[in-house]
Amino acid sequence: MQININRLEHSIFSGSYLTDDVSFLLKPISIPYTDVEERERIMQIEGRHYSELLPKEYLPSKQYQAIFYQVFDFNKHRLAQHIFALANRLNQKKSLVLVSLARAGTPIGVILKRCLRDLFHREVAHYSISIILDKGIDENALRYILSHHDKQGADIVFIDGWTGKGGIAREVKKWVDRFNQQHETNISTDLYTVADIAGYATVAATTKDYVIPSALLNSTINGLVSRTILNKNYLNEDDFHGCKLYPEFEPYDLSLWFVEQMMIEIKTLDEPRACINVNQHPLQQQNNQFIQQVMVTYKIGNRRLIRPGIGEAIRILLRRVPDRILVQDRHSTDISPFLVLAEEKNVPVEEVKTMPYQAVGIVSQLTL
Repeated sequence: MQININRLEHSIFSGSYLTDDVSFLLKPISIPYTDVEERERIMQIEGRHYSELLPKEYLPSKQYQAIFYQVFDFNKHRLAQHIFALANRLNQKKSLVLVSLARAGTPIGVILKRCLRDLFHREVAHYSISIILDKGIDENALRYILSHHDKQGADIVFIDGWTGKGGIAREVKKWVDRFNQQHETNISTDLYTVADIAGYATVAATTKDYVIPSALLNSTINGLVSRTILNKNYLNEDDFHGCKLYPEFEPYDLSLWFVEQMMIEIKTLDEPRACINVNQHPLQQQNNQFIQQVMVTYKIGNRRLIRPGIGEAIRILLRRVPDRILVQDRHSTDISPFLVLAEEKNVPVEEVKTMPYQAVGIVSQLTL
C-alpha cells in the first residue's frame, strides 16, 4: 500500500517531551472513554479487542504520588545503571535508529537518545510507534521511518521497558518478519529492554523483576499520550495507529522531570555495566510453568488474564478490573505502590513467597 508521506508528517508530534527527544508516529484522535468495568465486559464477553476501547485515566491520589517519589528514589540508581548499559551496547552499532514501542518503551527510548547524545556524542533519530497484540505493528509508521533512513531498515532497533510474558517480543518477530518478506526489507526483530523476566528479549540490562518507575504512572510519565488505539471508526488505512492526548494533565506531568532526573543520575556513573545476551530458554520455561501453575491454583481458563512481573501487575491495577495481586514480599519497597492502589480499589493482595517474580496481576474472569 502506498502512503502519503507528506500527509503523515502532519500527524507527528513530541507530546510533552522536547521536539528533539522523540517523534510520535501516532495520530491523535478524539474517542470517548469506556468505563473500565464495561470495557472488561465488552472485551471478555463480547470479544472485542482491547485496542478499540480506551479506558478513562485518572490522576494518582496524593498517597500514591508520594509512594511514586519514594520508589523512584529507591530505584533510580539501579535504573540509571541499566539504561547506561543499554546505551553503551547500542553505541556499538555503526548506524542506529531508535524505535520505541509505545507506551512503555517511550520514556526509556527518550533517555537512551539523550545518553547517546550527551555521553557518547552521537545524534540518533528516535521514533515511538504502536504495536498491538494480535493486530500487529504499525506498518505505516515503519514505511515512514524507511522513507527517512536506510531503505532496508537495517539500522532500526526496537526498544521496550520490560517483558511480562513476552507477548510483545513475539509480536515484533511475527509482524516484522512478515513486513520484511512483503517489502524485501531487512529490519531486525531484535528487542532491547531494561528488564527481561520472561526471556524473550534479545538484549536486556537485567532479568530481575523490579519497579521501573515509569511503569507506575499512565500518561503523566509518557508524554501525556494514551495507550495506542486501533479502531477503524476513527482511523483510515493510510493513518498511523491512534492515541489520545491529555493536555488537561499538563500541570501534573512528570515526563520531562523523569527523563531529566534519570540523566542527572546516569551522569554520576563512572562506566557502563555490560548488558545481557539473554539465555532465553530457562527463563521462558520458568515463565510458562509459573503461568500454568497459577491457572491451576486459581482456576483461570485464559492465560491472558495472568500478568507476571511488576510492570504488568501495575497495569492491571491502573486500567483493568483486577481479581487479585500476588506479591513475593509484602514488605519490599517495590511492592508499596501495589498496597496503596489495591487498598484504594479494594483489591485483595496475597503473599506468595515462592514466586519467581516480585508481583503478579490477575484480571477478574468474567462469565456469561
